[in-house]
Amino acid sequence: MLERTARVCAAAVALTAGLACASADQMERYRAQRLEIARPSVESASAVRGDPLDGAGLLSRSALVSQVLLRNPGLEASRSAWQAALARYPQVVSLPDPTLGYSVRPRSISDRDVDPAHDVELSQPLPFPGKLALRGEIALASADAASEGVAGERVRLAALASIAFDEYWLADIALETNAQHLAFLEELHATALARYAAGTASQLEVLEAESEVAMLLHGDIELRAQRRIAAERINLLLHRAPVLPLPPPARELEVPTEHDLDADALVERALARRPELRARVAETRANRAAVALAEREFLPDLELQAGYMGSMQESPLRPFLGIELELPIQLGRRRAALDEANALLARGRSRSRGLEDRVRFEVVVAIERLREAQHLLELSRERLLPAARSRSASAVSAFQTGQAGFPELVSAERALRAAEFGEHEALANLSRRRAELARTLGETAPLEKEQR
Repeated sequence: MLERTARVCAAAVALTAGLACASADQMERYRAQRLEIARPSVESASAVRGDPLDGAGLLSRSALVSQVLLRNPGLEASRSAWQAALARYPQVVSLPDPTLGYSVRPRSISDRDVDPAHDVELSQPLPFPGKLALRGEIALASADAASEGVAGERVRLAALASIAFDEYWLADIALETNAQHLAFLEELHATALARYAAGTASQLEVLEAESEVAMLLHGDIELRAQRRIAAERINLLLHRAPVLPLPPPARELEVPTEHDLDADALVERALARRPELRARVAETRANRAAVALAEREFLPDLELQAGYMGSMQESPLRPFLGIELELPIQLGRRRAALDEANALLARGRSRSRGLEDRVRFEVVVAIERLREAQHLLELSRERLLPAARSRSASAVSAFQTGQAGFPELVSAERALRAAEFGEHEALANLSRRRAELARTLGETAPLEKEQR
């Protein structure tokens, strides 16, 4: 009896397993995503074990961006969200657990005239063919959208790291420039004191020199605070303690100043690469599969049954096979579910169109701001800074020959200081604008001199 029951149950299980197999394409996509999730996790774990800046003589932008993309917890959180979304796939493509039933006729146990009547039944619910595949498609498409969330976080962190480097470099170079001007003004102050002691200058010159020195001393305090804040921001991105020291930035800020900014080409590039748009495409796939699944819900699910009825008197009739068929008569519920799925699909398509419009706008704005930054840097280097240097040199020469007074010299020095600070700020601003344009294009590296 038991052997015959086992053969019947095995046949039923084999039938349901064959009907429930996920498609090879879906399984391949699932495995590929699992491998993609695991690879960066291993790299990140090895990177976090040590301090990425140990032994570094200078801090470069490329090294900073690379380490931020390895160590920042926000990226790992996005990857965990992707992993959670992907974990839905094996859940939704699996069949419901089978049920095993057992019953006995109590009076048959105590009645000596009949054999004990035991019934065993194995049941396996089986969704209508195609439903599991559609549920799997929804899960995989949602996982694809989550993977684009990881890509979007990488783009965002790369832009933040690049801009943080610019701020750190700007504070460092400004400190150096401020120190040079402070040394020059201290010399002027000593000269003013000597001239005042000799009776060839007024006390006003001494006081004016002291005021300028005091302003630069305060500027030194402000710039040191700015550099500490910039360093703390970099440490935050690197998942380091805020107080840990950073190596100085590279002395030269390599920023190409010539770009062939073809707005139409860059817009098309952004529309093809932005992770948010690719995520919308994946969400639309999920919504389309949800509509197809809602349509298929009008078709009945099945339940396969196999068992052994020991209560039957005739032995050949004791094994049995059966099937139960769901009656999908609740049409109102199914129609409402289909309406919901269609509405979500329409909403997703509308959001995609709105996002495309926003991406176009962001790219055009980023291009305009980059052009403006390029013009300001060119103006600083070609006009403002040369004019300020010439004025300062003329003022020093005139002061030494007695043709100009101390106020003119201090004013020229102040103008030169402002022009040098302005040139540094313009260069850092151009670099920031390049990072912002790279972000709007969905890229982790700033725009190169030649468009790729």
